Amino acid sequence: MQRYGWIIGVRREKVEEYKKLHAAVWPEVLDMIHECGMRNYSIYLRELPDGGLYLFSYLEYVGENFEEDMAKMAADPMTQKWWAVCKPCQEPLENRAEGEWWSEMEEVFHCD
Repeated sequence: MQRYGWIIGVRREKVEEYKKLHAAVWPEVLDMIHECGMRNYSIYLRELPDGGLYLFSYLEYVGENFEEDMAKMAADPMTQKWWAVCKPCQEPLENRAEGEWWSEMEEVFHCD
């Protein structure tokens, strides 16, 4: 099992919409998340001292090939539709790596 964490900004005027979307995630999207080996998936919201609102995402990956499973998810038509309604709510970080939407975070501590 591998743990992953990401961060992204969220547009203040879109926070309630984002919350409503995630209070009723489409079943096909949830099925794809599970099919791609993602477990214990959570997204948290926090306003930081810079005044920005940020989403922190955490998941545990139990599959065999993360890159392959993420490509499978990205190719899924229902997931693409889901992302199309979620992306306008998000603000990627300016210093994200090339090709990233959500910025990957480094795990520096873990305790079971």
